Amino acid sequence: MNDQTAPVTAADGQAVAPPKRKASGVGSLTRRMIVVAAFWITTLLLLGGFGLDRVLSRSIVQNFDDQLKYVLNAMIAASEIGPDGEVRFNRPPADQRFIEPYSGVYFQVSGEGADTFPSRSLWDRRLRVQDRHQDIDVHTYDSDEFDGEPLRISERDVILPGSKVRWRFQVAQSREMIDAQIKQLRSTLFWSFFALGIGLLILAALQTFYGLWPLRRVRQDVADEVKPLTEEINQLLAHSEEQAEEARRHAGNLAHALKTPLTVITNAATADAPDLSETVRREAIVMRRQVDHHLARARAIGRRASAHARATVWDSLESVQRAVDRLYENVTVDIAGDKTAQVRVERQDLDEMLGNLVENAAKYGGGRVFVTVEPNGGLVDILVEDDGKGIPAQQREAIFQRGARLDTDKPGTGLGLAIVRDVAEIYGGKITLEESEDLGGLLARLSLPAG
Repeated sequence: MNDQTAPVTAADGQAVAPPKRKASGVGSLTRRMIVVAAFWITTLLLLGGFGLDRVLSRSIVQNFDDQLKYVLNAMIAASEIGPDGEVRFNRPPADQRFIEPYSGVYFQVSGEGADTFPSRSLWDRRLRVQDRHQDIDVHTYDSDEFDGEPLRISERDVILPGSKVRWRFQVAQSREMIDAQIKQLRSTLFWSFFALGIGLLILAALQTFYGLWPLRRVRQDVADEVKPLTEEINQLLAHSEEQAEEARRHAGNLAHALKTPLTVITNAATADAPDLSETVRREAIVMRRQVDHHLARARAIGRRASAHARATVWDSLESVQRAVDRLYENVTVDIAGDKTAQVRVERQDLDEMLGNLVENAAKYGGGRVFVTVEPNGGLVDILVEDDGKGIPAQQREAIFQRGARLDTDKPGTGLGLAIVRDVAEIYGGKITLEESEDLGGLLARLSLPAG
C-alpha cells in the first residue's frame, strides 16, 4: 500500500496503525536528482577551476618571464668589452629602477677572474652565481636568496667579442607582482565559480522541481484513486482476522456448552436410567438451543461485513407480531412509532433479536406487550414493554448470562436475551433492561445503528 494506507481495525475495535514504511516518492526522487546534480556540478567546477587556474597562472608567469628575457637580451646587446677588459654598457639601462637601491629590479654581470658588475639597485647585495648550466641558452628560475624578497631570475652565458671570458648576465625582479596577480586571479576564479555553482544548483533545483511537478499531480491522483481500495482491503483483512478469532472462540464455547449435556446423556445411558428417553430429549433441546445461539452469532458476524446491510424495523416488527399472535392467543402485541426507521442490520438478524424480545415479553408478561420505535440521533431505539412482574434492578445484568432464568415454571433455555445482546453488540448496538412506566413490567431497550 502507499503512504495513504488507512489504519487497520483490530478485533477488539481499537485502531491499529499500519507499520511505518520508509517514505519513497516524488520528494525522494527530487532530492536524489538534486544531490546528483550538485555532485557533478561541484566536481566539474572544481576540475574546470583548477585547470583554468593552471593555465592563467602559467600565462602570467610566462608573460613575466618574457619581459625578463627582453630586458636580458637588451642588456646583452648593449654590452661591450672596455679597455680594462671589463664589461660595460654603451648606453644606460632604460629602466630607472636599476639605479634605485632595493627597487626590486636588478642586474648583474659576472665572469671568471673578473670583477662583478652589479646594478646600483643591488647596493651591497650580490646575486648568487651557480653552475647550473654550461650553455648559452636563457634559463629562468625562482630564488629565495634575498630574505623576505623572493626573486624571479633570468640568466644567460655569453662570450662577448674581444674577450675569451664566459660572462654570465643575470636579470632579477621581485615576485611580489606576479604573486599578487596570481592571488587576485585565484580570488576572482573562486568567487566567480562559487557564484556560478550556486546559480547552477538553483537552476537544477528549479528545473527538477518544475520538471517533476506533473509527476506529483499524477502521484496525488493515483493516491486518491487507490485510497478507497486500500481502505476496503484493510477492512477485509481486519474482518477476516476477526472472523477467524470469533470462530476459534465460538468453537471453544460451543464445545464447552455441549460437553455438559453430553455428559448427562452418557451417565444416564451408562446407568440404564429409567428416564433415559426424557433425559435425552431434554438435553438434546438444550444442545439444539446452544447450537442455534452460536449459529446466530456466526451468521451475524459473517453478514456484518456488508456495508449495505439495511432493514426496516417496522416490517420486522409486523412479522414478529403475526408470529407471536399465533403462538400466544391471549397476548395482545401493539406497535407504534416511526414506520420508516431503518437500522444497519441484516433483516434475518433483526427478526431474531425482535422475536426473542417480544416472545419473552409475551411469555412472562400479563397479556399486553407494547413495542415503540424511536429514532435517537445515530441510533434507533426499539422499546419492548410488558405488564408482567418485571425484573429487580440487581438481577437485570445476571439475566443476560447464558442459561440464566428467573422463572423456571415456564419452558425455555435462558438463551434469548444472551443471543440478543451478542448479536446487537456485533452490529455496534446494545440492549438495556429498565422498568416500564406505562405497563409496570419490564422494558427492554434495544439500540441499533440507524441506517
